[in-house]
Amino acid sequence: MARKFFVGGNFKMNGTISSIKDIVQNLNKADLDPNTETVIAPPALYLLLVREHVKKEIGVAAQNVFDKANGAFTGEISASQLKDSNIDWAILGHSERRTILNESDETVASKTKFATENGVSVIWCCGESLEVREAGKTLEVIASQLAALKAKISDWSKIVIAYEPIWAIGTGKVASTEQAQEVHASIREWLSKNVSQSVADETRILYGGSVSEKNCKELSKEKDIDGFLVGGASLKPAFVDIINSKL
Repeated sequence: MARKFFVGGNFKMNGTISSIKDIVQNLNKADLDPNTETVIAPPALYLLLVREHVKKEIGVAAQNVFDKANGAFTGEISASQLKDSNIDWAILGHSERRTILNESDETVASKTKFATENGVSVIWCCGESLEVREAGKTLEVIASQLAALKAKISDWSKIVIAYEPIWAIGTGKVASTEQAQEVHASIREWLSKNVSQSVADETRILYGGSVSEKNCKELSKEKDIDGFLVGGASLKPAFVDIINSKL
């Protein structure tokens, strides 16, 4: 069974009511590829605004979710609160959360377990720093991130993996098509060896790292690149071109 192409837009800590309404309006009126699953992730403050106004075919994701049920956890959002608000996705393990906020592989895995077990699908991010890339340890680091995830979960059906080379996020640098495909293929091979062949075949693996309307078509042709997790470009009209990169 073919994996459905997937494009996520991570707005990060950007946007105002006005600018986000403009983004939503642009997506609503655009002719989007119906064979591509599209999910956008505004800041938490604007989740309800986006879900209320964006067309139902477009999914909405939180940029974080806690690994506990409701309770005395100031500043956090629970999976049940997301579900109550018709938010069906969360981005977890993004390099900015791992590096700036010191979220460990185990913390990310715990959040992913709790989210997926409580009805929230997860865009689970992994990736390596420039130092790791130059030391030739990219696959080793990503394998350890995957191993931490495998230790916590058994159902992979609600997980989309996003490979994001940290050195290519917001820098304008992009992994070459060959570099991206190599890592994607190694992730799929790891899933095959350590989880199951069916999970390896069915799990979508996205590329993230300065994806733009200029490079998306070439990247989308690779057999193990099943879509994109887009940062800055998701705030621009060109996001539509990335969603339609398979057309």
